Amino acid sequence: MDESTTSHMHPDSRRGRAAVSNQSGRYEAREREWCDDGWGSLDAAPAALSTTLTKDSSRKVLSYNTSPDLGFDRSINPYRGCEHGCIYCFARPTHAWLGLSPGLDFESRLSFKPDAPAVLARELRRRGYKCRPIALGTNTDPYQPVERRLAVTRELLKVLDSFNHPVSIVTKSNLICRDIDILAAMAARGLVKAAVSITTLDQHLARRMEPRAATPERRLDALASLAKAGIPTAVMVAPVIPALTDMEMEAILGRAAGCGVLAAGYILLRLPLEIKALWREWLAEHYPDRAERIMRHIREARGGKDYDSQFHQRMVGAGPYAELIARRFELACRRLDLGQGRAEHQLDCEQFRPPPEPASIGDDQLRLF
Repeated sequence: MDESTTSHMHPDSRRGRAAVSNQSGRYEAREREWCDDGWGSLDAAPAALSTTLTKDSSRKVLSYNTSPDLGFDRSINPYRGCEHGCIYCFARPTHAWLGLSPGLDFESRLSFKPDAPAVLARELRRRGYKCRPIALGTNTDPYQPVERRLAVTRELLKVLDSFNHPVSIVTKSNLICRDIDILAAMAARGLVKAAVSITTLDQHLARRMEPRAATPERRLDALASLAKAGIPTAVMVAPVIPALTDMEMEAILGRAAGCGVLAAGYILLRLPLEIKALWREWLAEHYPDRAERIMRHIREARGGKDYDSQFHQRMVGAGPYAELIARRFELACRRLDLGQGRAEHQLDCEQFRPPPEPASIGDDQLRLF
């Protein structure tokens, strides 16, 4: 049986991954179970799950939204799936749209958009296009490991730079520092701001929860490098996980403030759709002694449910526990002189100008007459 389509996976095959299982997505008619067929098929440890890449030939790269919870109305995601493998990632359920599992498939079966820079340039030249800041990496991380060799994000930034188009970036990778040459030039024109997400300062917890993301210290180094280059930078304490990472909020904000960041934000842990089951499996494997306590606090902040998708509440929760988190965040930011929220640094849309299109051979010949 194809191991990528089964649910319960052998521990050796998922080493270095966060998800415990690979259960079918919500649109699939069947679920598959990894089992011994009577021929000793499970006696030997299977090979480690490898990462596969598929080309995505989408004809559009800009995605639009009208959510009141988001500080942007358009975004670009150069990758589907994310090798960082963060167990809590709210983007996991989107893999079900592809007929894949939000579990291990999300971490290992990725697609990328090699034509995204050219497609973006066409969309920005479209008649009637109105410039507003583009958010880069709102679903999956634009600086996940495969970006190091594919460089789709870097090429997108070159397009945005040439159009004088404002952009905001969220990542949990220090690979963003590779592009400081582009980002610093854009920042000097008020066209970019960046945020780095830090969930915990505990390296052992981070390895279990975010197995292929940059370590907490490297993310702090990235914050310092971005700020030193004059790029408006924020730290995202995200997600805040009750009874697991919430006690680190002030420490994370303090370390980030020491790196020179200008602003901060936070998001309470979200468990929509398939993430509920994936999260509970992960807790049972890594923190069985406190799993029920963690879930109890989550429900306290979500109206007695694992998740509440209501606008204005899904990011921060509601009730006394959520209010306590919000108050602690507010007091820490005030003490550290950090702006709160994503709108602290406004980006300039007035400079937007499509550059001249490259001349074709036919155009060159016509200039001779």
